[in-house]
Amino acid sequence: MGERRGFVRIVSRIYLPEAAAASFRLAGVAKALREKGVEVEVVTTTPPPGLQASDQDRVRRFPVLRDKEGYIRGYLQYLSFDIPAFFRVLFSPRATVTLVEPPPTTGFFMRIANKLLGVPYVYYLPDLWGAASASFAPKIVVRAVKALEAFAVRGAAAVIAVNEEIAETARAMGAKSVHLIPNGIDTDTFTNEVKPLSHLEREDIGLADAPYFIYTGTASEWQGASIFISALAQVIDKIPHHLVFLGKGSDWDLLKEQAAKPELKGRVHVLETLPPGETARWIAGADAGLVSIKAGAGYDHAYPTKVLSTLACGTPVIYTGPGPAREDIEAHSLGICVDYSVLGVAKAMERLAAEGFPESSIKKLRTWVLENKSLSASSEEVVQVLLQNLHNQARMHN
Repeated sequence: MGERRGFVRIVSRIYLPEAAAASFRLAGVAKALREKGVEVEVVTTTPPPGLQASDQDRVRRFPVLRDKEGYIRGYLQYLSFDIPAFFRVLFSPRATVTLVEPPPTTGFFMRIANKLLGVPYVYYLPDLWGAASASFAPKIVVRAVKALEAFAVRGAAAVIAVNEEIAETARAMGAKSVHLIPNGIDTDTFTNEVKPLSHLEREDIGLADAPYFIYTGTASEWQGASIFISALAQVIDKIPHHLVFLGKGSDWDLLKEQAAKPELKGRVHVLETLPPGETARWIAGADAGLVSIKAGAGYDHAYPTKVLSTLACGTPVIYTGPGPAREDIEAHSLGICVDYSVLGVAKAMERLAAEGFPESSIKKLRTWVLENKSLSASSEEVVQVLLQNLHNQARMHN
């Protein structure tokens, strides 16, 4: 268990090529570290079926339990990663600092492992798992999740929070040091400078030359993405648009079931996840990206990364629900925002279909992301936190 100086370990159940906010975020941090000459090791899982890893870092992967959608979702699945990861970290070369991604069970095991090794860890806090679980889990489970989350936060040398609400909660939990670093998006992958979809690609799913709105990424109970299908049903004879869903999640079967209803006339296409570069081509060809957060489900504070990937491709957003992303969209004219209601979404679709989105505003969408929400900028901030702890460790050993 000898130490390699300058060695940073990232521990996460999810990593590229699996498309998720955490994957892009952590890969961005790894890239920024490498560019500074810092060695990086990633402890993660083998990709889900259909995805092939092309690792640039030193990545140690192992298989885990996944649900039928291919997600590591649920505490048995989490533990199938956490317990092996605990022993792999404990009996491997000792890192100088570790970056830990939730869930709280991973934070729990990594606090113990790093304590035994005498290695500080930085805990990423993109969501409040305890608060989110309160919307669907029994009280005893909610208490346990909150306790695990607080345990992981208190033991961290530093906590990275993606918004002020999460930062305040982390401080209340007893975090030693909290850094507010909002999420960014990979603007090299998600760009409007992509090869347009071919007629064959569109024809293959039944889209042909029709305009469409697109939903990408996770669709789970807290997003309530089925609202977009219900909204289209309200205006299906008034607008020519189709809906395209690219991704997966606990609501994916529900979306497929709804899409098959005769009254939708084959206008809803629920597809599987595509590689990020291919997803960008679909986003860039859409009239709008669809983003939803179901109010009161425990994620009112969330800033969905799909907002940023959509805007980075030069596509406006139809956003329904609460959250800080809504404030940005409204303040900077990045799309249309409505409350979480079928009628509100239907009116937004009808308005966009009739009026389009101003060309002058479309040109500003990607620029706004580059100036305010780029992955390279947020990754650099995270790296500074890691380097600070790395240098502190180096001084202790000199």
